[in-house]
Amino acid sequence: MFYILGIVLIVLFLASAIKVLKEYERAVIFRLGRIIDTKGPGLIILIPIIDKMVKVSLRLVAMDVPSQDVITRDNVSIKVNAVVYFRVMNPTNATIEVENYLFATSQLAQTTLRSVCGQVELDEILAEREKINTQLQNILDKHTDPWGIKVATVEVKHIDLPEEMQRSMARQAEAERERRAKVIAAEGEYQAATKLAEAAGIIQEHPEALQLRYLQTLKEISSESNNTTTFFPIPIDLFTPFIKKGKQD
Repeated sequence: MFYILGIVLIVLFLASAIKVLKEYERAVIFRLGRIIDTKGPGLIILIPIIDKMVKVSLRLVAMDVPSQDVITRDNVSIKVNAVVYFRVMNPTNATIEVENYLFATSQLAQTTLRSVCGQVELDEILAEREKINTQLQNILDKHTDPWGIKVATVEVKHIDLPEEMQRSMARQAEAERERRAKVIAAEGEYQAATKLAEAAGIIQEHPEALQLRYLQTLKEISSESNNTTTFFPIPIDLFTPFIKKGKQD
């Protein structure tokens, strides 16, 4: 009976003393309330009752930042959400410097997102999102460094604009497209007029060019399919005597 009881006690002792940690886990060991070491991964041995273990994961964490109501510097009310990628670099600090590093990082990310987006105008948030992401990452990384946390990336995911602002931006974009179309059409007219003026100058210096152009036009018309019209080119010079006579009369 005593042998069985002894074996049971030994099994319970080993079960409470031997721990196995995965590759991405670390154990912060407290002995009588004082931190003594960080162990892992693999097999570790604890002193039952005396030693206490707090496991910390070193894997990259992707934390969603809930949508935040933000008023930009140009007084536009928007909703912005983001995602934060971070990992624990120092398990000891993540355990003793902050009560719950996941909750603390989430709250810090929310307040930082509101603060940064509230300091810039709407156009800058929409057009320079990479700049906003970098600024958020630098601020979060600076504040979480004492906790043993490294913020790798912060990405603004979605910007929810008021419906009236969306309509206003749509009208602005449409007006901009119309302006570009008119500018392009005007430039085309200007270039065409320039080329016509150059062509007129060439024809004025070389009158035979007009006759060649006239013959080329006749060739293009005659080459069309199902064309039954016949053209007889008549030189304008034939009518010159009649025109002069008419003026004299």
